[in-house]
Amino acid sequence: MTRWPADWLVPDWPAPAQVRACVTTRSGGISQPPFDSFNLGDHVDDAPEAVAENRGRLRQILGVQPGWMSQVHSVQVVQADPSRLQVADANWSDKPGIACAVLTADCLPVLFCDRAGTRVAAAHAGWRGLAGGVLEATVEALGSPGDQLLAWLGPAIGPEAFEVGPEVREAFVSQRAAAAEAFRPSHNAGRFMADLYRLARIRLAAIGLVEVHGGGFCTFNDPRFYSYRRAARTGRFASLIWLDGATDNR
Repeated sequence: MTRWPADWLVPDWPAPAQVRACVTTRSGGISQPPFDSFNLGDHVDDAPEAVAENRGRLRQILGVQPGWMSQVHSVQVVQADPSRLQVADANWSDKPGIACAVLTADCLPVLFCDRAGTRVAAAHAGWRGLAGGVLEATVEALGSPGDQLLAWLGPAIGPEAFEVGPEVREAFVSQRAAAAEAFRPSHNAGRFMADLYRLARIRLAAIGLVEVHGGGFCTFNDPRFYSYRRAARTGRFASLIWLDGATDNR
């Protein structure tokens, strides 16, 4: 096991001791521009051998086996399975050493655990998945009431950079009037600036999950992270959570 790059993130939340989590950045890999350097996405036209090497380094650094998904902005939730690529946008695990993992580059990664430290999950919440109910589906898959769960919001595009059309606002406000507070008019007529973090908190609170940590990042403005809106041809970073699969090696 080796040390991970200094700018990788460790969630600051009161998770049980056996719950481990981290977020990678662009640092630590071998991918060439524009994917430099720790791209973990195998669907972005990066050299396959570079992605394979980066994923191998990730496994070595963390000492766990990630369950990768083919993410399609759905509400499908599966049990994490490192032996195969699953089509889904959230996964969960109750097995030590198997990491739930999501890949993002502006969409919102959300990590979950139960207060007992027996189950963890990770969800990929772009606006479509968020409006469709991917967070609610993930909570349901964990099998615990909201007040027995914790959530952490990872790096996503921030409210000062995420401009959307009126159809995005309507998708949320038509479901919950409170979602209107997560949108403000853009300087472009008829468009809005959207706060993914606020939208996630509103939806989680509605199902009783109010202990939500994290937020406050902006992938568009923070060069540590890949951002699809900043550069359409770019890599993906990973947010991972697991049980007892590795010791703290920072």
